Amino acid sequence: MATSSLLLLLADGRFPAGAHAHSGGLEAAVAAGRVTDLASLEAFLAGRLATAGLVGAAFAAAAHRAVTPGTVGAVESAGTVGAPEAAGSAGRSDVPARSAARSSTLAQLDVELDARTAAPTLRTVSRRQGRALLRAGRTIWPDAPFGDLPTTPAGAHQPLVLGLLCAAAGLSRLDTATVAAYGTVTGAASAGVRLLGLDPYQVQALLVSLADACDGTAADAARAADDPPERLPAAAAPLADIHAEIHATWEVRLFAS
Repeated sequence: MATSSLLLLLADGRFPAGAHAHSGGLEAAVAAGRVTDLASLEAFLAGRLATAGLVGAAFAAAAHRAVTPGTVGAVESAGTVGAPEAAGSAGRSDVPARSAARSSTLAQLDVELDARTAAPTLRTVSRRQGRALLRAGRTIWPDAPFGDLPTTPAGAHQPLVLGLLCAAAGLSRLDTATVAAYGTVTGAASAGVRLLGLDPYQVQALLVSLADACDGTAADAARAADDPPERLPAAAAPLADIHAEIHATWEVRLFAS
């Protein structure tokens, strides 16, 4: 299967990772009267792309970098397709060290992303989505180094799991960041159709108008992935954090977040 097809599959909202159950904070914003029509939805999506989109894409790209052989600063993974057998026992003896180094980097990324996710509810959501995505990844790419992800009780954050899935699929770092950035706006846009009764054709036209911004965010995130974990983007949206905590208290809601 061509790489471009894999990119489309991973970016597809129908990929079995549970993304359809989340509104990206839009449900609470609609209830608060902050998003009421197409114009305010556009402003919401642009803000989400510049904050959660940039941060998530950068961490997904950094996770991809950490496990991709041949990437400057990355830890070469064992069992890479095409790796020379001549490495012999010396190569095999490096396997535990490589895995430990990957685990250390991914653990640092997980801690830094946790620090950038101020709302406890959003931390829970990210890890829940990570578990769902990981289940799909292990089924599709059973030989990928998912065992190097942090073994926290709640699981790894979703962007880290996405980075490993994209690496397993052979996608580039930029592709990985694009999938992550794209996902932060498409889910909320689809939720807007249900929550506000908007014309789906107009919503799709809105997404098209944001395509350049999405690509630019992905490019910025892919470049930022060269930085150490503590220097990755930390754009915040305090109002979205507040809305997430309020939304979690509702007894009746259409979306999980």
